[in-house]
Amino acid sequence: MDAMTSEKPRQSWRGLWNISFGFFGIQIAFGLQNANVSRIFQSLGSDVGSLALLWIAGPVTGLLVQPIIGHFSDRTWGRFGRRRPYFLAGAILAALALLGMPNASVLIAAALLLWMLDASINVSMEPFRAFVGDMVAPSQRTAGYAFQTAFIGAGAVVGSLAPFAMAKLGVSNVAAAGGIPDSVRYSFYLGAVAIFGAVLWTVLTTREYPPEQMQAFGDAQAQYHASSFSDASLPKILTTAGVVLIFLGALLTGTIYRWSLERDLYVLGGLFIGGGVLMLAASGMIRARLENALVQIMSDLVRMPGQMWRLALAQFFSWLALFVLWIYTTPVVAQYVFHSTDAAAKAYNDGADWVGVLFSVYNGVAALAAFVLPVLARRIGAPRTHMICLLIGAASFASLLVIRNQQTLLLPMVGIGLTWASILTMPYVILASVLPPQKFGIYMGIFNFFIVLPQLVVATVMGAVIHAWFPTEPIWTMACAAVVMTMAAAAMLLVRSEPNAAA
Repeated sequence: MDAMTSEKPRQSWRGLWNISFGFFGIQIAFGLQNANVSRIFQSLGSDVGSLALLWIAGPVTGLLVQPIIGHFSDRTWGRFGRRRPYFLAGAILAALALLGMPNASVLIAAALLLWMLDASINVSMEPFRAFVGDMVAPSQRTAGYAFQTAFIGAGAVVGSLAPFAMAKLGVSNVAAAGGIPDSVRYSFYLGAVAIFGAVLWTVLTTREYPPEQMQAFGDAQAQYHASSFSDASLPKILTTAGVVLIFLGALLTGTIYRWSLERDLYVLGGLFIGGGVLMLAASGMIRARLENALVQIMSDLVRMPGQMWRLALAQFFSWLALFVLWIYTTPVVAQYVFHSTDAAAKAYNDGADWVGVLFSVYNGVAALAAFVLPVLARRIGAPRTHMICLLIGAASFASLLVIRNQQTLLLPMVGIGLTWASILTMPYVILASVLPPQKFGIYMGIFNFFIVLPQLVVATVMGAVIHAWFPTEPIWTMACAAVVMTMAAAAMLLVRSEPNAAA
């Protein structure tokens, strides 16, 4: 390949397939997690009000892992490439967690394995977003992210349907109290094979551009690694932000203690304080002229492009709704449609299996919609397209409040599938038009703050809301999801349509 090439060559459809195929296996694992972890927790003795706190492993690990992986993958180069070593390491660890989780005999073991699974999926998933930016020309970015969305949807269909399909094949979907059904157990084994095999496919069939070729494309390392010492105002900005976060965390913690609120909320207060301390530490390191990962991550965080900040607000609200969906759909469907709250009962497990079907429907719709949404975006712009899809999602969540027939539940899943496709595609199309190509890794990691922070909020706040206002009526969690999805759509009014954002 000519070292003086100034533009990345266009990828064939086979090339785009290979670049994103690993996401198929990742999403099989993610689909299994989303549709079955609440079921596993309840089978091991968790009550509905405690589910969100048990899910807290995911956002905590995502908050820590994604920006770190983004930071180091931007700086990695070796015989195995730049992003691929992270794909493969995460896939191996996720496969081990999938093998272990359905064999957990106590609740704490299942929670720890969820922590390991989510961290490993994050290690594999985060570089894949940057991988598209690395491997495709700007004119193909929408197609690249559409392929990712299609594989996300297809993989999640397989993961969500697996226990239901196992039951249809005669594998038992019930177990004694405290046990995990064989249909779930074997599905997790399938997921372990799938994530390792699919990621290995991408690793073996793609070759990343070496640093000198990236330099020819304008992705030089020197362009990316601007020193944090060059901005004299940066220490002051970090110090101010750190003090504000610590104050808010202390205020929240004091309020929780004074009014004897749910202890889950201490996690949120600790998150604010911890973030503030890290910002103060980064400020001190800059003053001492110490350059390291913490300094780079915090510096890039406070210097995010304005368009990214505005988009992050919509991202935050939309993912609040998604985490409510993933955590509470199983108890809602089991109680209101299958009329059971006993995790050991056949009716409950039939309901949990049907949730897998519902999730497979919305993911299947997303896989198909991924190639339709760019057409709409070219006509009305990516921000408006995303806003319309978010409003459809809000209406779909609201309909779950009144539907009591399992077949009719498929209808709102179509709307949620369209919303899910947009969430997985449009924000990244918009971001690709404003982010420097050299910063895809770190900024995709930072953008994921606004995916994992909502889960932390749901994990710490929703349990308290349930206990305080509707301890035996989890259906109202879907009303909360509808409200915040509407807020996400309103936030998109702040996002400008950028040139080439829907290319």
